[in-house]
Formats: sequence, structure tokens, C-alpha cells
Amino acid sequence: MPEAKAGPLTLDQPVLKRILLVDDNQMIRESLSAVLELNGFQVVVAANVNDALRLIGAQTFDVLLTDLHMPEAGDGLTVVSAMRHSHPSAVTFIFSCYPEMKEAAAAILMQADEILVKPLEVAKLVDAIKDRLTLGKAAGRVVENVANILELETQSTINDWLLRVELEPEIITVPLDYEARCAHLPQLFRDLVTRLRHPLPLGTRARVSQSAAEHGRVRRNQGYSAAMLVEESRMLQVSIFQTLQNNLHKVDFSLLLVGVMSIADEVDSQLAQSMASYAAESKTNDLTDLKSIDPSR
Repeated sequence: MPEAKAGPLTLDQPVLKRILLVDDNQMIRESLSAVLELNGFQVVVAANVNDALRLIGAQTFDVLLTDLHMPEAGDGLTVVSAMRHSHPSAVTFIFSCYPEMKEAAAAILMQADEILVKPLEVAKLVDAIKDRLTLGKAAGRVVENVANILELETQSTINDWLLRVELEPEIITVPLDYEARCAHLPQLFRDLVTRLRHPLPLGTRARVSQSAAEHGRVRRNQGYSAAMLVEESRMLQVSIFQTLQNNLHKVDFSLLLVGVMSIADEVDSQLAQSMASYAAESKTNDLTDLKSIDPSR
């Protein structure tokens, strides 16, 4: 009797959800594939990040299940980021053999929908995948870019910066009220947000900021030293990065590195402009002082 052959897919046959399984361990790939297929999934496997990226670019998937740590270039976060961009509706899971990864869940979940710790309990894995597919992406995180986060968190970042400044013995030797100490920051944050939303090519000279130049002149007249001006700028970067750290659960990681580079460049550029006007103001004041002593100069 001839072997029966599968006929064409009919409307009564459910379309299997497609899973991309990424792990450098062959035994895990084979065993998990078999289990997932027995539970009604179609599974495609990749042994490394490069293979996974090629598959993501060429095929469509409903679920990504990827190991976090792999020996070759890239890691599970790279794969998740690619999947989110190519197939934003796909459900993404990261698994790791390190139990402490559960403690880092808040940071990793900004990329993946869920973390699973090896060794995997198969029943729980299957249930987790089915639950996420049922809930859909509506149950996932809200992703914000760096510009939006800084715009929303401007005031809290300024407040954090002010607390740091007030703990710096040298800077507080110049007594200033809140308005005088923080007057330059709202415009600086507006400049930062604009820079992030309209990025400059790497190596491009940053935009001229009249506010930064004015800040240098004001600080010179308030009695700041050049070292104090540099230190408050350094603390501003610390406060900005602390704000990003506080919002890791919703930041878009695919744009984070470029954002951080832009922030550092913009803050440093504004500091350079402030220092230039500070130095020019110092020379002007020195000349004025000399003329008051010796009008012939």
C-alpha cells in the first residue's frame, strides 16, 4: 500500500506559529525543537547570531527564543533587537544559564518580553510562549527613545543635578539660589532633545549655542572658577545618564548607544563654548580692573 502524502493546507488546518530558536548548544537546539514541534509549533533553528540575523531578514516569525550568551560575535540582545525591528509583533524570549539573570530582569526586559533561566522546564516554556502569543504585544513594554525620555524627565534630571552640586564643597562656595544655579539648564535640555531628534553625522562640529556662551559669561561674573565650570558639566552628564538608567525598562536599546554618544558630544560642546566665553569675560574683566588702577592702560 503506498504511503499517504500530506495534502495541501485547507482552511480547517491551523497555521502553525513559527519559532526561531537560537542557541550555540546543538543538544539544546535538537531537544527543544522536538518538544516545541510536539506542542504544535513550527521551529527554525540557528546556531549563532549571524545565522539568526540572516533568518530574521529572510523569513517571518511569531516567536523568538534565544540564548543570551553565545561564544561568537554578538549575543541574544542583538538578535532580539533585530527581531523587534524586522518583526515588531513577534514575541521575544531570552534564556540564560545564570540564575542571577533574574535579578537583572528589569534591564534585560527593556529588550525581550520575558527571561527564562536554564535548565528550562519544558511545560513552563510552552505555557509561557502560548500565554505571550495569546496576550500579544499589548502586554509588552512601552518603548521610548532617548529624546522623549529626556524631554519628559528634564525637571527630575535638573533636580538630581542640583543635589549633586550641593554636595560638592568647592562649587557651593559660590552661594546661588535655585534660579541662578539652574538658569542655563532648560535651554541646554532643549538643545539636547533637538540634537537627539536631528542627529549630526559623527565628527560634525556641534551647533553654536548662544545659551552656552552666555552661561560661561554668567558663571565668570558669579565667581565660578574654570574648574568649577568643568565639574558642574561633568555632574550634569552623570545626572543625565542616571535618568537613562532609571528608565532602562522602557528605553529603545537599538538607539541607546548613538543617543549616549550624542549626549556626551553635545554637553562637551556646550562646555567648550561656555569655557571660551568664560575666558573672554575674564580677559575683559582683567582689562577693566587694570584701567581702574591705571587709566593710562
